Amino acid sequence: MTRSSSSAPAVDTFQEMDLAPELLRALGDMGFEAPTPIQQQAVVPGIQGRDLLACAMTGSGKTVAFLLPVLQRLRERPAGTTRALVLTPTRELAAQVAAELDALTRHLPLRGAAIFGGVAIGPQERAFRRGVDVLVATPGRLLDHLQYDYASLAQVEFLVLDEADRMLDMGFLPDIRRVLGHLPSSPRQTLFVSATMPPPIVQLSRELLRDPLRIDVERKQAPATGVTQTIFPVPAHRKPALLVELLRRDEIGNVIAFCRTKHRANRLFEVLEKAGVPASRIHGNRSQAQRTKALQGFRDGRFRVLCATDIVARGIDVEALDHVVNFDVPAQAEDYIHRVGRTARAGATGEAYTFVSPEEEGELRAIERAVSRKIERRMLDGFDYGAREVERFEIPMGERIKAIREERKKARERQKAKEVRRAEAEASKGKESGSSSGRGQGGGQGGGRRRRGGRR
Repeated sequence: MTRSSSSAPAVDTFQEMDLAPELLRALGDMGFEAPTPIQQQAVVPGIQGRDLLACAMTGSGKTVAFLLPVLQRLRERPAGTTRALVLTPTRELAAQVAAELDALTRHLPLRGAAIFGGVAIGPQERAFRRGVDVLVATPGRLLDHLQYDYASLAQVEFLVLDEADRMLDMGFLPDIRRVLGHLPSSPRQTLFVSATMPPPIVQLSRELLRDPLRIDVERKQAPATGVTQTIFPVPAHRKPALLVELLRRDEIGNVIAFCRTKHRANRLFEVLEKAGVPASRIHGNRSQAQRTKALQGFRDGRFRVLCATDIVARGIDVEALDHVVNFDVPAQAEDYIHRVGRTARAGATGEAYTFVSPEEEGELRAIERAVSRKIERRMLDGFDYGAREVERFEIPMGERIKAIREERKKARERQKAKEVRRAEAEASKGKESGSSSGRGQGGGQGGGRRRRGGRR
């Protein structure tokens, strides 16, 4: 059983943390004026070499909280090999952490690289061969590399598990254990960051951490204090029209609209496009290039709405996000908290609207119990809640599967017809070639006889 502390003395300013001038300068470049609570409690013990078990919600500044101690300690040693590994559950979170890493090392001779799927593997291989100081990786793609001799974690001194509970939910625990098998057996500093602390996460932390400092483990989950939460009761089939109307009236600005499934995210995107609303979508069936383009376009303001599944509910930093819309009520209260955490990040303010159909009242009651409050209800003046559904929003799974099978059948038939036409064309070409060859040979023989006749 490891010993642990339940709290850490808070440090009010970055200057009091005894950080390197290069890191303080980078924090200034990034616009950070004062540390967030998790940074106040985690950075100094991390610099002192303590293992950390930190429970921190989305938008709390936890990425900087674990990167600062690692970078402060790395700068004190010679570079040239990978000495720090950050594991994250998703590509988007890995890219986000890598971006903050780049910003923090702007004035330091330290290098980092992101290792995740959906992109070319060549640049990642070169990062291994160069021996970058910090690797930020998803477990699956990292294990792909570790099959080869060029990929080594033999010199890793710092391990960070970011969004540990999310990795557990996504079934990454076996992969994490396989990655651990590639790390040196010598003592290392481990920083364990999780938004929640269910029993399996606590058990894993006991296996990995030495005398950890525990921060905010018992803190009750709740949305950020700057989030204004509102419920819109609405029939299920009127949800798309309600969102379009709120956008048309400019009651909401740029917004992430969370949907229950990939199909519903796609359908909402189609509805918004038809309504002339600049929108994009991001979910697990989109390629990494498509996801990156959608997120960047949303950040740049080219898209007003990002239709998303919970793949972006955690770890993706979108500055100055006006609204979050729960187009569908999440099944778990924790997911609600992480979704609305996309707005009001790092002390800002924002609004979270939740569209609740009569069928979703049970999930809503569970959320209200979790946040210990009854969320304000609102009806939109002048909106026709009783209008009939003109076009089905969600196509039943059975119909979608049938349509996919029909399309595949047609594709096979088209391919078969194409192959038949190709075979017929080749056969016809062969006949023409044979006929032409026969005529040519006959003409040659006739000419030969005439020449022989002439010689006689």
